[in-house]
Amino acid sequence: MHRPFALLDRDGTLIFERHYLADPDQVELLPGAVAGLKMLKDHGVGLILVTNQSGLGRGYFDLATLERIHARLSELLAAQEIVLDEIFFCPHKPEDGCDCRKPALGMFRQALEHCAFAAAESFVIGDRESDIELGQRAGATTFLVRTGYGGQIEKEEACSPDFVVDDLLEAAQRIIHIIGQT
Repeated sequence: MHRPFALLDRDGTLIFERHYLADPDQVELLPGAVAGLKMLKDHGVGLILVTNQSGLGRGYFDLATLERIHARLSELLAAQEIVLDEIFFCPHKPEDGCDCRKPALGMFRQALEHCAFAAAESFVIGDRESDIELGQRAGATTFLVRTGYGGQIEKEEACSPDFVVDDLLEAAQRIIHIIGQT
């Protein structure tokens, strides 16, 4: 039996949305993020970050800067005894037509290869339509968080997630209920 995995968006889901975040000092965890991640980890749910980072392809920052941003995120999480299983990112611009930019399945496939989980037993959590569409294409259960752009996406009815929740903590609570470990 595979353990369940949650594939998490970064900006607007785990950390505050910053337009093309290029400064590690601006990495700030959203309220509920730590509690939600801890709850998932405590119930055996794997944690994978999947993030579109077109600022790299646009030249707004370089790979070393992105690595420092992810190192800062990992440092903040480690201080709370949370470790992500993997971090995957797409460096391409939307017009590049790559197979990794959400909602394409490239990062999801990478996650499957590295962590060996069942797509149907996974969860995709994010604040944008591309996150929800990724999860739907992969056969995962989808959560739209109202943090970041999620509140606006919900109002516009721009997508049809399985669940709409206030934040990562509420998503975690629902996931724990779904996997039957309440």
